Amino acid sequence: MEKQKKRLRNGAQIPSISQEEAKKNKYISRAMLAQMHLKPVGNPVAYHMNEDGSITYYFDPSRVTEADPEQWFFPKARKDKMVLQSGTTVERMSIRRAASLGYYTKEKLESKNYTVEEEPVAYTVGHDQQIIYFYDIKTANGKPLPCVRCHQNERYRNKLCRDCFEKDLAARREVGDEYRNEYKHMKRERTLFFDLELTDVYTHDEIISISICDGAGKILMDTLVKPLRKKKWPRTEKIHGITPAMVVNAPRLDDLIPEIKRLFAGADAVIGYGVSTDYSHIKYIYDTEEERRQLKSKTLDCAAEFVRFAHEHDPDMLHMSLKDAMQELEISWGEGIPHTSIADTIACKDVWNKLFPHCYDD
Repeated sequence: MEKQKKRLRNGAQIPSISQEEAKKNKYISRAMLAQMHLKPVGNPVAYHMNEDGSITYYFDPSRVTEADPEQWFFPKARKDKMVLQSGTTVERMSIRRAASLGYYTKEKLESKNYTVEEEPVAYTVGHDQQIIYFYDIKTANGKPLPCVRCHQNERYRNKLCRDCFEKDLAARREVGDEYRNEYKHMKRERTLFFDLELTDVYTHDEIISISICDGAGKILMDTLVKPLRKKKWPRTEKIHGITPAMVVNAPRLDDLIPEIKRLFAGADAVIGYGVSTDYSHIKYIYDTEEERRQLKSKTLDCAAEFVRFAHEHDPDMLHMSLKDAMQELEISWGEGIPHTSIADTIACKDVWNKLFPHCYDD
């Protein structure tokens, strides 16, 4: 006959066994662990349903460790014990000591949205001489939390129930769509998109490719760059395909800086996809903090705008890369191969123009 099983909060399933089977398997109950000043380091391996409806959990003796001394060594503490209806012996302890072990009253656990199935693991006596039982929070079952808005239905997402989440999503989508459909009055020739390819992702790494185009798709710069220090970049080479041999005769970044500065100076907006990394490298073409501040003030992140769109239109979407944005917005790749600076620059422009259909005056 197949044994009944119980699912723990972490998803693990443990079988129901008799007390005789537990003894035969040398399993240790919580009460036995307390007597030996031990504590479990893993989940229970089995359980027994007592006649009063409470549960006794059993642990593998090979997965226990010595309890912390402050949790059991109390020279002046009472040594009173109580035998429960199931036959389990539990120790009397103070509320402070119980809390240090993760034991709480049923009322306290219910206030934390837990339900109790296991039998008491300890007890104390109140001022009115009433018995107060403690239960282990680790084996309590978490109850579904209520929606923070309607306080009635079970939470679904963002601490909201499904109905409240759908209403909130619809409201955010309406505001977002209105924002994206506004007339921005930007000029295509003064809106630049750019992308860099690097020897690696760290700030001390070097630019080995740069592409710039405007809002109409006109390519203003597309060139490989010969690094000053790096001789090879095997990790990023697998991504963008730029080999050391390809940049041997390429211009140095210093040769390109005047033209890059001229292009950026004439722009009202400089846009990249996930622009923080690219900005952290391109800013060093400027000598002063004021110049860098001016560039940053006109730098916009297409990735951030797409993330907002995705959260409003496809909240189940997990990945927000440029490739994901292209697929979500049903845009085909234009010039170049994905992960090259020219292809990613054009793709960024296409995503931006799709997100903001009334971006330009024309």
